[in-house]
Amino acid sequence: MISLSMFNNKGGVGKTTLTCNLAALLATRYNKRVLVIDCDPQCNSTQLIMGEAYATSLYWDNADSNGVTTIKDILQKIEDGDSDIIANIVPVMSSANRFQVDLIPGHPALSIVEDRLGAAWHSLKGGDLGGIRQTNWSTALCRVLESRYDLIFFDLGPSLGALNRSILIGCDRFVTPMGTDIFSILGVRNIGEWLNTWTDLYENALSLCEKSFPNRMKNYPISLTLPIKNGFSGYTLQQYITKSKQGIRRPTKAYEEIINNVPAEVAAALQAFWGPNKDFSAAKLGDIPHLYSLIPLAQSVSAPIMSLKSQDGLVGSQFQSRDEYVAILTNLANNLMSNLDSQLAA
Repeated sequence: MISLSMFNNKGGVGKTTLTCNLAALLATRYNKRVLVIDCDPQCNSTQLIMGEAYATSLYWDNADSNGVTTIKDILQKIEDGDSDIIANIVPVMSSANRFQVDLIPGHPALSIVEDRLGAAWHSLKGGDLGGIRQTNWSTALCRVLESRYDLIFFDLGPSLGALNRSILIGCDRFVTPMGTDIFSILGVRNIGEWLNTWTDLYENALSLCEKSFPNRMKNYPISLTLPIKNGFSGYTLQQYITKSKQGIRRPTKAYEEIINNVPAEVAAALQAFWGPNKDFSAAKLGDIPHLYSLIPLAQSVSAPIMSLKSQDGLVGSQFQSRDEYVAILTNLANNLMSNLDSQLAA
């Protein structure tokens, strides 16, 4: 099983759309057992996969979840001060949605847990075993689920806080969706600096803990090494909308300059987290086109773009746009799986 975080310090880059559609493609056309875990307090993946009515019932009406485990349920013991997560994880099953992936729904209250995880990190830095265990909740979760799935996608919010840090500690790989704007580049720079800082602190904390509690950490689901240190598996670039003059699309100079700078900026920030077995040029997974009306249409019917049909309201040139997107997404999926295979062989 591979656990993969979709993550950038910049919002609005199409991360959730890419995550859910990529997960659907890998589930349906690559026959992978896929789980999406919505770890963004905005719950966008949950709304996209299950629809507005489901989200309203779950979050606003506080209706019974029919036994489904949300991310808040998983972290409830941590929020209460314990060091364990719940043992019985019941996702929304793939048969209940058109994406054909299992889902652990997000929850708006997830941001409240950030304080508890921040306190756990503070304790961790001194070598405290309890703080290390709480910070490793995603490590525990992945071990509970590893026999059930081939791929787990964690959809993260844009924060560089305790929640996302704790997810990455238990995660194997991460992908960074980007937009064609300077803030996406600044976000990548921030990620590189952030990762460098806390990975060193984490490894030092493990050393302190081992001195204080010899051989005790092995009794718990704790990441004794950090796969994420060699876990950068690529980035995508969301295309900007070009201006048209007399029916001819013309590139915008400012955006073209940003695009030209992206490979060097990503390399400077994240190449240190790239595995040793593949050339860094493979880090660019692909360009994501602007999807115009396809996104609101897909959202309105809670379906992956590749599954949109005339019955869903697809008309005219949208059929061609759908097919072009599927071709691009398939190429991106091939590139990602190639990178994952080479990194796992390292």
